[in-house]
Amino acid sequence: MSVSKKGLLGAGAAFIALTGLIVSTVGGMQTTNANSLPIQQAPRLLAQAKRLTNLTLIFPSRSDSTDLQSKANAVAKFLSNELKIPVKAQIGDDTAAVEALRANRADVAFLSSRPALKAEQLANAKVYLAEVRENYSGRYTYNSIFVVPSNSALKTRNNAKATLEQLRGKRMAFTSPTSGSGFIFPVSELVKQGFVQDRDRLDGFFGQVAYGGNYSKALQAVVRGQADVAVVSEYALFPPYITAEEKSQLRVLHRISGVPAHGIAIDDKVPVQDRERLINALLKLNQSQNNQLLRNLYNSTELVRVDHSRHLAPIREALTRIGIAP
Repeated sequence: MSVSKKGLLGAGAAFIALTGLIVSTVGGMQTTNANSLPIQQAPRLLAQAKRLTNLTLIFPSRSDSTDLQSKANAVAKFLSNELKIPVKAQIGDDTAAVEALRANRADVAFLSSRPALKAEQLANAKVYLAEVRENYSGRYTYNSIFVVPSNSALKTRNNAKATLEQLRGKRMAFTSPTSGSGFIFPVSELVKQGFVQDRDRLDGFFGQVAYGGNYSKALQAVVRGQADVAVVSEYALFPPYITAEEKSQLRVLHRISGVPAHGIAIDDKVPVQDRERLINALLKLNQSQNNQLLRNLYNSTELVRVDHSRHLAPIREALTRIGIAP
């Protein structure tokens, strides 16, 4: 875990006190007290002295990753070798990861889009990298999909409004009220098309509203005839979420593009120079000799730089539309 800001400041002052020597061009050394430096120079040297001495990363548990701790430890070891400081990997859900950033118990976290917004609000952390997967339609964005039985009478029409109109009175299985692709984006689309006013008026449109709790259970509700339609991420149509046999009994009715991929959020307490070193070290996971370490985590194939505000703009808009403060 990284030292506190107060501790870093003290360490920085001690560093300057011990190394307040300026080397002259040729004739030996000239001693200079840091306190006697011009006011614009001392803070700069102090800032340069504030460096991380260790790093803690949070890796959220996900259903498509097994033995995550050992895989996260391997990434931490790689980063430790690159950064030349101890790096610790911890496992926790998104809520725990955001709280760890807020409480200065962690420096970096892999987060989905809505928790990333919370991390910004509570810890001033920002997303600098996003993951790419082979089954993401938009490289570092993916689709939220409405899924129906393969033999359903519901058909994909020539526009979203006509397609979604068919869902009136049907039994809907959402993933969970906090899921981006399994609730927030599809409800935002329903509001946009004028079928519901906000997230609290769903029962006025659907005949039944249920929450599976995860992608697998929402999809299995459709397979078992307990729901007419489910909404999930596009990658949930593949193992380990459902089997190939279950997939054969389903088809996609409608797609909503542009859901932000999971990203890597870095706390603002990480000094700029260390943040850049960390980002560059993480990008080395894209190299062929290191790429399996990245793939092992969450089936990601690549990390790409993103602009925090631009990357998360779609989830901000969707939350606002359905009546939730971003």
